[in-house]
Amino acid sequence: MKSETHFEIDALSAKRIAVAAQGLNRPRVEGKVTQRHFRRVFEDIGLVQLDSVQAVCRSHYLVFFSRLGNYERSKLDDWVWHSGEIFESWAHEASILPVETEPFVRWKKTRARKGETWKGLFELANSQSEYVRDVMNQVLLASSPVKASELNEPRNRSGSWWSGRSDGQKTLDWLFRIGELAVKRDKNFSRSYVPFRLAIPSEISNFPDPIERDAINELILLSARCNGISTVSDIADYFRIKTSLVRDSLPSLLEQKKLLSVTVEGWNENAYLHPSVSTPKRIEARALLSPFDSLVWRRPRIERIFNFKYRLEIYVPKEKRKYGYYVLPFLLNENLVARVDLKTFRSEGKLLIRGVHLEKGVEEETVVSELAEELKKLSDFLGLSRVSVASRNKPSMLLRSFLNSAS
Repeated sequence: MKSETHFEIDALSAKRIAVAAQGLNRPRVEGKVTQRHFRRVFEDIGLVQLDSVQAVCRSHYLVFFSRLGNYERSKLDDWVWHSGEIFESWAHEASILPVETEPFVRWKKTRARKGETWKGLFELANSQSEYVRDVMNQVLLASSPVKASELNEPRNRSGSWWSGRSDGQKTLDWLFRIGELAVKRDKNFSRSYVPFRLAIPSEISNFPDPIERDAINELILLSARCNGISTVSDIADYFRIKTSLVRDSLPSLLEQKKLLSVTVEGWNENAYLHPSVSTPKRIEARALLSPFDSLVWRRPRIERIFNFKYRLEIYVPKEKRKYGYYVLPFLLNENLVARVDLKTFRSEGKLLIRGVHLEKGVEEETVVSELAEELKKLSDFLGLSRVSVASRNKPSMLLRSFLNSAS
């Protein structure tokens, strides 16, 4: 094996690389946002995680807003679900991806079929194979997308939350995870299912299955490029690949100089850099990030890069929450400088700020004034007429004054 090229990178450069790789330092769009801009987001981040929580709005809407600015959500919906350019897959949890990536996630579906998925789905598929075949046939014969409630025998749910989903829902999910069915969503984000071949262009579906190792390598390189700079575990997490599979591929990718080995100031683990990634001399960025944004979804990584300890407290009892129910990190240039607990009240036309917490050492007035501007842009994007501040700590009072002075 040839000797590796090894680089050393300081902590500030690592932050700038991470932010720039995610497209967050690009100027937001002036004028009308088009499909070309939506495609650009996918070019930067590879995939977008979906989530059903609507404390502010659907998470994926925030991901595009953070990078593009104001756009029509209905236009994004139409493009994602009806253009044939994007498909939903179990990648980083439930995610949407460009169809060009589809051949490289097929191996994950093959492994799911063998049991590398949620245990309950695999058990259902094996214990109720006749029912699974019947559900599949119903979708194949249907003239329109099928919802779980529309199955001939949906089999009512019992229990609660995930374990209490109906057998019909679980079966459709199983068929989705193994690549037999594709998900379509309506304006209410409700899922329905169609045969997978109807969701992917024929030139993609007819593409021969890549060798598993080649497909894994493609996902590793995509993950490395989208992360900018990353450890083995960071790379693995992006597409939820086992770390052992990433480690197995590293020697070859390093030898071919498709990845570069890097030591980062203050990091305990070795890191890896995609050769196409550059180090910006400065970052100009401002964004409120969804908790499911790909810059922040891997919590150990943002703690390592930004010294920002972040946990989503949705499932934490109210009295035990430290920062709030739905807290968005606030990015200013190359730093995560604050966290904001937000809630949308659509019937009142109001974006409510339930809490503002600044990071230690930030310049308070600068951060809060920039936050006020970003909140006004967010409320405009959401079609809300006002921003209201409910909390009463010092940053919140300062935020209220900035918002009032601008109104």
